[in-house]
Amino acid sequence: MATRKKTIAPQDASPADKPLHTVVSEKKPAKKAAVKKAAKKTTVTDTVKKTVKKAATKTTGSVQLNFQVKFHTVPGQNLLITGAHPLLGGNDVNKAVPMQYFNEECWTATLEWPADLDETVYYNYVLKTADGSVVIDWGKDKFFSLKGNKAVEIVLIDTWNHAGYYENTFYAEAFQDVLLKQHFTKVSVAMPKSYTHEFRVKSPLLAKGQTLCIAGAAPELNNWSVIDPVLLSREEGSEHYRVQLDLSKATFPVSYKYGVYDTGKKQFVTYEDGNNRILYVAAATDRKTIVNDGYAYLPSNTWRGAGIAIPVFSLRSHEGFGVGEFSDLKGLANWAEKVGLKMIQILPVNDTTATYSWKDSYPYAAISAFALHPIYMNLFAIAGEHHHKQVKKLEAERARLNALPVVDYEEVIRIKLQFIKEVYKDLGKQTLASAGFKTFFEQNTHWLKPYAVFCYLRNEYGTVNFSEWPAYNQYNSQETLVFFDESSPAYMDIAFHYFVQYHLHLQLKEATAYARSKGIIVKGDIAIGVYRYGADAWQHPDLFHMDFQAGAPPDDFAIKGQNWGFPTYNWQKMQQDGFAWWKQRFEQMKHYFDAFRIDHILGFFRIWSIPMDAVEGIMGHFVPAIPVQMHEFNQKGIWFDYDRYTQPFITDGVLWEVFGYDNELVKSMFLNPANMGSYTLKPEFATQRLVQAHFAGLEDDAHHRKIRQGLYDLISNVLLFDVDGSGQSFHFRFGIENTSSFRYLEWNTQQQLKEAYVEYFFRRQDDFWKKEALQKLPALKRVTSMVVCGEDLGLVPSCVPDVMKQLGLLSLEIQRMPKDPKKEFFHPNDAPYLSVVTPSTHDMSTVRGWWEQEKEKIQRFYNNDLGQWGEAPFYCEAWINKAIVVQHLYSPAMWSVFQLQDLMGINEGVRRSDPKEEQINIPANSNHYWQYRMHLDLEELQTANDFNEELAGLIVASGR
Repeated sequence: MATRKKTIAPQDASPADKPLHTVVSEKKPAKKAAVKKAAKKTTVTDTVKKTVKKAATKTTGSVQLNFQVKFHTVPGQNLLITGAHPLLGGNDVNKAVPMQYFNEECWTATLEWPADLDETVYYNYVLKTADGSVVIDWGKDKFFSLKGNKAVEIVLIDTWNHAGYYENTFYAEAFQDVLLKQHFTKVSVAMPKSYTHEFRVKSPLLAKGQTLCIAGAAPELNNWSVIDPVLLSREEGSEHYRVQLDLSKATFPVSYKYGVYDTGKKQFVTYEDGNNRILYVAAATDRKTIVNDGYAYLPSNTWRGAGIAIPVFSLRSHEGFGVGEFSDLKGLANWAEKVGLKMIQILPVNDTTATYSWKDSYPYAAISAFALHPIYMNLFAIAGEHHHKQVKKLEAERARLNALPVVDYEEVIRIKLQFIKEVYKDLGKQTLASAGFKTFFEQNTHWLKPYAVFCYLRNEYGTVNFSEWPAYNQYNSQETLVFFDESSPAYMDIAFHYFVQYHLHLQLKEATAYARSKGIIVKGDIAIGVYRYGADAWQHPDLFHMDFQAGAPPDDFAIKGQNWGFPTYNWQKMQQDGFAWWKQRFEQMKHYFDAFRIDHILGFFRIWSIPMDAVEGIMGHFVPAIPVQMHEFNQKGIWFDYDRYTQPFITDGVLWEVFGYDNELVKSMFLNPANMGSYTLKPEFATQRLVQAHFAGLEDDAHHRKIRQGLYDLISNVLLFDVDGSGQSFHFRFGIENTSSFRYLEWNTQQQLKEAYVEYFFRRQDDFWKKEALQKLPALKRVTSMVVCGEDLGLVPSCVPDVMKQLGLLSLEIQRMPKDPKKEFFHPNDAPYLSVVTPSTHDMSTVRGWWEQEKEKIQRFYNNDLGQWGEAPFYCEAWINKAIVVQHLYSPAMWSVFQLQDLMGINEGVRRSDPKEEQINIPANSNHYWQYRMHLDLEELQTANDFNEELAGLIVASGR
């Protein structure tokens, strides 16, 4: 059969998706004569022939393994083989087996393998570059086994699996065990008693009833006939389609292709895309050849799904206790199944109990990165028969709390904990003696025991600030052993936290398993930070920079930046044990979730780090970052005045701008006069923390708030931050153009500083930050089989999209937050396939809320992005909300995810009356009370037939 008309193979589909290295597929024939030319040129076959004599005289009791991988490298790059087996280095890249460069398309390696080692051995290829960076090919799809082997030599012909290939996502458990499970077709093909070649290939998106077949230029491949093609088999639990063939009579090289075959209709459907594949390694006595062809060249971006995003605490059910519970996820799953949604996305559900006040409602300030929050406990589920009566006694309180429009955090947690303690008195010992608990305890001891002690000490000493504890303020595992002695007076109080966590574990696991049974996956959320005074920081202070605060630079949603208060990570320390703490977090997520969102994934590239003496995020800078040296200013011809650039710029003019008629009061109370009409802050007010302390307790007074904010603004009125007080290295303050310090400079200096500022933030750091991310993210992604999404919002370095594509991480695309600075809005139709598109998130107003906030922007959006004529309606009418939802449903992105509020907005009968009540969080307010609840309960939502039918129709029509 002549070479098919050239079509584009998946790895060539998008230049933007090129991997970190060049992956070489089979050489594409130039014309019909290409196959003949291939037979004449030097190939790997020549090398294989030379090893036959070696094989005949090889070490008794061993098998020769001949590895070949199609790969293109550049000078300074090397390939190696790694695996868990000790002969492959025990997964230590430094002990990996080196390969030899053969030609521009191939690397090889030959190993003598003990013939009596018959276990299945998995391996991967490693790319090492001159600068020491390492890339490991993706997946667990390369393996061999000597069980039943009689061959003297085994040739393993492999294809590098680039992590960014779309197909890899579909081998995550979320797809294999849930979303694509109904598509699986078991195909069994009789294998010959004797064979020379085994072909393995993967294709995740075949329809139900389909399998792969193979045809080619050999009698054993039916000489390209597809009337009765050679079928490949696939067993449940296997990623590969495979077939074993005896090609001893074939003439090499052999050209071939894979195709799709419908087993129900017994009909050939189509060939894969791309040119013919070429096999050069001929059959030989005592040799087996395994051809691992990677993926069939078939469309890999056709699957699309839709999901719902809502915090667990926001769920409302008829029998609820004033807050959403893990058990309510079942009701949400029932509704999601009804309308055709395939994913439930939630916010973090970790324990945030620091003060027992409403301030603990902030779900991203977890006191443990592992423990679950007691507020999500369903009381009926833990109550025995005796306690069911006690639950009934709480009915009046339950009904009152459940009728509230928002969560009353303090009352709910108080009542729940009180009831759980009563149950624990009766059932605690019985539970702790159960086999189920013992298994849970064994799997979670590494965090559960320190967490339980932490909670006990928090309650004993009345604060989570462990630095203020009179004892145990520094964690010592030996010192805490006394608490785990069952004869200890504290033991039952310690074990209470075991009891709580075990039941929360059971309830969340049951709820997510139920969702999976409905064909719906659940996506969790990993917060970028941990609470400064939490169990993790107490147990592992060396993993954190406790003298800094994490946050985010200013943006349209928080003009002063954000200060989250979390300590920043000590990545260098974390790297020493292979990021064990992070891997444990990922493993914990796997107990419950099928996918997860990494909150602020930019933190793996660099984090916005704020000194402890600052209150506002504006006082931070990126860490790590390459600072600007003093001599660089001189080289650029920039006049440099240390005090002028690094100290608060305060003059009479500035004071009038900030304080108006209060400027004299401010001068007298907070400032000292300096030279030439300028001022300095008095030492007792020199930092924002000192100012904050001075005004503590006066926050309710508007005038005091104005003065305090004005002093914050004076303190942040600088252009540069001295890195270490040396006067030699500096970081630019973010947004210098917005400061009066900058405006008061002469024009030429402004332009010079502006150019240096742009170079510092947008060019200087990119390669550096890319290397930082590649030291962390690949290693972490390799330890999980879940779908990983990254929240890549904010000031996004230009290297971020490329790194996420290389690693196959799904990005987040929001209509109101375009990543292209030249665009006012992002259009969902422009989304990359590996992405999640959404019209809003919990950190912003809903579609309807936004429509009433920014009228000028709304008008442009209405005309330009919705394509409507005339003046935009004042309110976001249902048809407008619907049009925006439809835009996202028809996006090419793998996932379109919507807040429940935005979905309900398409229907006048179910939408909330006031859109201002729909926003979950206000990022600019660090003391925001997270208490949003659905206004309908899940039972009402399930029976909202008009809305459900309308939404289901939109989802079906969009192909999701």
